[in-house]
Amino acid sequence: MSATERLKALGIELPQDVRAAADYLPARVAGGLLFLSGQTPRVGGELVVRGVVGDDLDLEAAARAARICALRLLAAARDLLGSLDAIEHVVELRVYVRSSAVFVQHSVVADAASALFVTLFGERGTHARTAVGVAQLPGGAAVEIAAVLALT
Repeated sequence: MSATERLKALGIELPQDVRAAADYLPARVAGGLLFLSGQTPRVGGELVVRGVVGDDLDLEAAARAARICALRLLAAARDLLGSLDAIEHVVELRVYVRSSAVFVQHSVVADAASALFVTLFGERGTHARTAVGVAQLPGGAAVEIAAVLALT
């Protein structure tokens, strides 16, 4: 089953509003790789999950933010490629979690994004990953995720 068919079977709709906010590209192909700029949890152009994980946001809200970011990454890939079917495999995710000094479950937040890629692409969705805590993210977002994908 293709990635496009899998999305449909899962009832997942990708956002239509993924565009750069300044002088950069949401996605760029180089050397057979697709580099995806960091995405924050925006829905309809609005940042929907703001705050500090482990302070004013719980793990569930952070995981929701990570899934939204992953959907936006996929939408940016689709917008550039015309389809997700040109993706050979997911190479890497870089997950940034705006977190309190005592929060230590960054990898659990990242799992929500990883799970989406594996659900959609199967074995081809497994990837290398970094999950780190940061003091601030654009607009006060709780999570930001960037990715690298290999193309067919």
